[in-house]
Amino acid sequence: MQMTKFTDYGLRVLMALAVTQERALGGGQIAAQYGISQHHVAKIATALVAGGFVLSERGRGGGLRLARPAKDIRLGAVVRHLSKSDVLVECMGQGSSCCILPACGLRSPLQEAQEAFFTVLDGYTVADTVAQGDSLRKLLAV
Repeated sequence: MQMTKFTDYGLRVLMALAVTQERALGGGQIAAQYGISQHHVAKIATALVAGGFVLSERGRGGGLRLARPAKDIRLGAVVRHLSKSDVLVECMGQGSSCCILPACGLRSPLQEAQEAFFTVLDGYTVADTVAQGDSLRKLLAV
């Protein structure tokens, strides 16, 4: 399974927020840290807010914060949420037009493999990804 850049950057946004729990980070700051467009970060932030992983605060001192402690945010839940419209193969999506679908034995093993991928990620939290917090803070210049 291959994650999209959207999902990858979504996880990175969560990591940046986890190492700066004492203050909110602006979308522009996060975009600069990772060298991506602010517009892309805004779309990612919207999805993370919708999933209940991030809070968005307006005004002076506002920005993005984790909605709950990093130790309570499971990577599997985040990846499922951010990649819910991504399919491994065409037949796993809506309105498949594959002519062999009624007799195909490939769909089931692929669904099982995808779920195994998510199950492994369920065993980890955002806190696990920022265990080297001091090093990350330096690399992200926060």
